[in-house]
Amino acid sequence: MSDALTRTPISLPPSRMRILLLAAGVAAIGLVVLVNAFRLFSNPATPPGYVGYVTRGALFGHVTFVGLQTGPTSSGLGWLLEVTNVSVTPYTYAEDFSGDSAVLSADSLKIAFRVHLVWRVRPEGVKEFIERYSTLRPHDDPNRIVEVAYANFIREPLRTYARDEVQRHKGLDIKDNITPIGEAITRRITELTANTPFEVRSVVVGNIQYPVEVADAVSKKLAAIQELERKLTEIEITKREKDKRIIEAEGIAAATEIISQRLTAGYLQYEAIKAQHEMIRSQNHTTIYIPVGPMGVPLVGNLNIGGHGDPPSGATLK
Repeated sequence: MSDALTRTPISLPPSRMRILLLAAGVAAIGLVVLVNAFRLFSNPATPPGYVGYVTRGALFGHVTFVGLQTGPTSSGLGWLLEVTNVSVTPYTYAEDFSGDSAVLSADSLKIAFRVHLVWRVRPEGVKEFIERYSTLRPHDDPNRIVEVAYANFIREPLRTYARDEVQRHKGLDIKDNITPIGEAITRRITELTANTPFEVRSVVVGNIQYPVEVADAVSKKLAAIQELERKLTEIEITKREKDKRIIEAEGIAAATEIISQRLTAGYLQYEAIKAQHEMIRSQNHTTIYIPVGPMGVPLVGNLNIGGHGDPPSGATLK
């Protein structure tokens, strides 16, 4: 039984052993190549708001352009594919002109200000943007790609145009011409970028700052002007009050003159008769009627006494 359980080692001829070892090595190498080859496949993606510049690499030779893809999307699984994503949403950059960068106005005042530029990369111009204006590699930050292109192509012309337009105006007139200055800069920078991937939306000039002594002088002048306007207003009010009193006095004088002209003897007798009639009808008064003059009507005017005749019958004189 021990003989039955005893196994005799199998010995192979050396030639066959070499063949088996060679086959195993080839299989291992093939597996490694297959794994590495699979790693060379990729599916590069482009997020929303970006346009991707897709290229295909090569183990030997040159990288070739495959196409553009607008996010959100991906190219699909491909051999040696890479993508450089470029944002096509608006950017806002600010250029500061202060300190040593402040600009002299037409009347030699040193003016500090700031220029805000709103722009973006045209979606259809991403290929040209990458090939002509970008100096970075595919795996670099997309925002950094745009910043470098802006600094290389737009920044210095924008600053030059801003200086030129501000220097055309006198210092104190600049604040009243901010909009025209911004429009002039926009027009010039738009002409510069007309046939490029850069799309300029607007240029805004703001944060105007004058030297301290000029600002103080302007403040004092404004305060003096406001004080003068206040005094002029008070003078005008006084004049209006005077005119009002004159008009009221003239009205009173005119009314007095009219009344004195219309107070004739007949009119006064008429008013007296009306008053007597109202008193007779009143229940709250006791009226004693003493007739004087003809027909018992009160007389109006001077009574002729003192040598010019006797008083009328019924009149009582003191």
